[in-house]
Amino acid sequence: MRAVQDLPPRHGRRRPGRRWHAFVAGLLTATLTLTAACASGDEQPEGKADDATPAPLASVSIVEPATDARDVPASTSIIFTAEESRETTVALVDSAGGAVEGALTADGAGWLPTGALEYGETYTATVTATGDDGRPATATSTFTTMTKPDQQVRISSFLGDGQVVGVGMPLIVKFGREIPEDYRDDVQRRMTVTATPAQEGVWHWVSPTEVRYRPKEFWQANSTVSYRVQAGGLPLGDGWYGRADLTVDIEIGPALIMTVENKTKQMVVTKDGEKVRTIPVSLGKKSTPSSSGTMVVIEKLRETVFDTFDELGPDEGYRTDIEYAQRLTWGGEFIHAAPWSEGQQGSVNVSHGCVNVSMANGAWLFNNTRIGDPIRVVGTGRKLQNGNGWTDWNLSWEEYVEGSALPEEPALAGPAADSTGSSPG
Repeated sequence: MRAVQDLPPRHGRRRPGRRWHAFVAGLLTATLTLTAACASGDEQPEGKADDATPAPLASVSIVEPATDARDVPASTSIIFTAEESRETTVALVDSAGGAVEGALTADGAGWLPTGALEYGETYTATVTATGDDGRPATATSTFTTMTKPDQQVRISSFLGDGQVVGVGMPLIVKFGREIPEDYRDDVQRRMTVTATPAQEGVWHWVSPTEVRYRPKEFWQANSTVSYRVQAGGLPLGDGWYGRADLTVDIEIGPALIMTVENKTKQMVVTKDGEKVRTIPVSLGKKSTPSSSGTMVVIEKLRETVFDTFDELGPDEGYRTDIEYAQRLTWGGEFIHAAPWSEGQQGSVNVSHGCVNVSMANGAWLFNNTRIGDPIRVVGTGRKLQNGNGWTDWNLSWEEYVEGSALPEEPALAGPAADSTGSSPG
């Protein structure tokens, strides 16, 4: 069919009337209707959008605490799973809407409040995961913590805030009750060390009531160290719970290290790698040899009394006033001034196992050392017994790692984690 504009000229013909125009208009209308029908199918007319919004790429769910859970320990963390997430954030609020601060765990699969939650309080956790499409997926859980338990375990630190200690000082945490072996990994997950500069280290259980931390090498001189035990409200077995969280901030002093050679009867003292003094010594005689091994200064006593009659008997025992004493072992080995043996110091061993030095050298050492400064004694007839003092450095690094309750690799103790509760995927 030809369009209207293609009709032949009017030469010798009549001009089309209204009926012709109506006929052509009808054909055009039918053609347009057919075209529209062919265009329908699955396609939407231009300018009309599908009302259904695509689901976000990311997905998230809260594993624990389960929603509506009750009697939740006050130590609880928020455990979740997030898939296809580029960024995950966690928010926790109490029943009044007050925000609780916290941070994601190292593995990124959990979030831990900065302190124990209140007992008998209701909280709501919201976890938001955002994928590459920028669309968030959320999950919520509302739960109630347990009432305050009657059986609580006290947690304490040997060191206090602000102490300055030597480069060999282990971090020592004690519990007022034995921690069952199958609960120690939970405790250790709540124990963090932050050192500046960052240094590799690990926790080591020396007994069911005591756990210690040391770096792989001696602490770097003049470091700052903060350690924390987030065990408030944490189940510790047999119906017992941690009483409260513990946080301690300390400083590490200069690297003062003492090395004693039995062969030469000399102590060499270095400070930050430089030799600062050589001191003649007298070690334990043949019947009471000094221990060979790496020890640290446990305590310092400007004046004390050694009374060994109960230990050594009436023939060998003695009671003597001592000055400038620095304990190295629980068994009674000290560095101390011994003016009675100054003639033998540097040549003959005459002590009962202690490191004897002159009065002048004893005073100098006492004024320059700190708790935690290391001393290494080599070449004597007795090997240091592990556990006889803070013998953490007498163990190899591999042996020390074996004392951890967690199978993970030792952690790098560096700057504290971000407390915003967000993490890149």
